[in-house]
Amino acid sequence: MFFIALRMLTFDTAKYLGLIFTIAFSTFLISQQASVFASLMTRTTSQIRDVSDASVWVAHPEHRYIDEIKPMPESALTDVRGVEGVKWAVRLYRGLSRAKAPDGTFRTCITMGVDDATLVGLPRKMVLGDVESLRQPDAIFLDRFGYSYFFPGQAFKLGAELELNDRRGRVAGIIDSSAPFVTFPVIYTRYSLALTYAGQERNTLSLILAQPEEGITPDQLAARIHERTGLTAMSSRSFGWQTIWFYIKNTGIPVNFGVIIIVGILVGTVVAAQTLYLFTLDNLKQYAALKAIGVKNLMLGAMVLLQSSVVGAIGYGFGAAMCVSFFFFTKDMPHLRGFITHYEILAGTAALMAMIVVGASVLSVQRVVSLEPATVFR
Repeated sequence: MFFIALRMLTFDTAKYLGLIFTIAFSTFLISQQASVFASLMTRTTSQIRDVSDASVWVAHPEHRYIDEIKPMPESALTDVRGVEGVKWAVRLYRGLSRAKAPDGTFRTCITMGVDDATLVGLPRKMVLGDVESLRQPDAIFLDRFGYSYFFPGQAFKLGAELELNDRRGRVAGIIDSSAPFVTFPVIYTRYSLALTYAGQERNTLSLILAQPEEGITPDQLAARIHERTGLTAMSSRSFGWQTIWFYIKNTGIPVNFGVIIIVGILVGTVVAAQTLYLFTLDNLKQYAALKAIGVKNLMLGAMVLLQSSVVGAIGYGFGAAMCVSFFFFTKDMPHLRGFITHYEILAGTAALMAMIVVGASVLSVQRVVSLEPATVFR
C-alpha cells in the first residue's frame, strides 16, 4: 500500500514538485531570516565576547548597553578593587575615533583601550603579530577587515600607519575580532594611548573588567560590587544579554524579521495545505477503489500521511541546504561576516515544518476517510 501511495504522489510531477518547492521555500525563508536575526543580535555583543580574560563587567549606574557608555571617575576602580572577592580589576576604554589612511581614506573606528600593564581585554586570536607587541610606542592592533578597508588589495603586513585624531598609530598586529553590530573597523591599543585618540572628558574610565576569586561565581561577585559601590556590575553573559535586549526593545529589527518569518509560516501552512488537499481530490477515485477492495481507513490515512511526510522531508532538506549554502557563500563578505547558520534554528524549523505538514494533512485525511467506496463506480 505504501508503494502505491508513493506512486500516486509522484505520478503528477507538477503537483509533486510544487509541494516540494512550497515546503523548501518556506523552510529557507524561516531558517534564513531567523539565523540572520540571531546573528545580528550576536554581533551587538562582539566586544564583550572577545574578552576572554575577565568574567565581570562594571559600568556607570546609568549605563544601558555597551554602545552607550557613560564614563566613571578613576576612583571607581579603587572602589571595585576593594570589594571582597575581587581577585583583580583593571580599566577598559571603549570609544569612537576617526582614523585616516596615508591615501586620505578615513572612517570612524571603534577604539578599545586595554590595561597597560596586563593587556587584559585584548582578543587573543592574532592573524599577524603577537600580543606583546602592543607595548611598543604608538602601537595599535587593527582587525583584519579594517586593514582591508584602509589598505585595499594589500597583503597583511606590520608597520603600516594610520592617523587617529591627528595622532600617529602604527599597526603592530592584526587581529581576528568578532564582527561588530555597526561595520566599523575595530582598533585595540593600550588604555593610556586610547585616551589620546579621543576627545577627553573629565571622567575617562569607560568600563572595569574584574575577575572573582576561587569559589565565587561571576554573578555573586557582580552583586557584591553593586551593593558596595552602587555601580552596575554584571557577568559577561548578563552584560551581553542586556545589550541584546536593548536592541530588541528599542529598534524595529525584531518587528521586521518577525513579519518575514510569519509570512514564511503562512505560506508554508496555507499553500501546502491547499496543494495537498487538491492533490487528494484529484486521486479520490484511486482511494475509493482501494476502499472498495477492503483497505481500511487507518491504512488510507497512513498513506496520506506518508505522502505529506515524504514531501515535507524532501522540501525541508532542500530549504535547509539553501540556507546553509547562503551563509557559506557569503561568510567572507565584509558586511556579512559573523552571519552563520544557527543549527538550533534549523532544528526548530524542522519541528515547525513537521507541524505544518501534519496540519496540512488533516483535511486530506478527513476527506479520504469520509469517502464512499461507491464513488469509483460513478
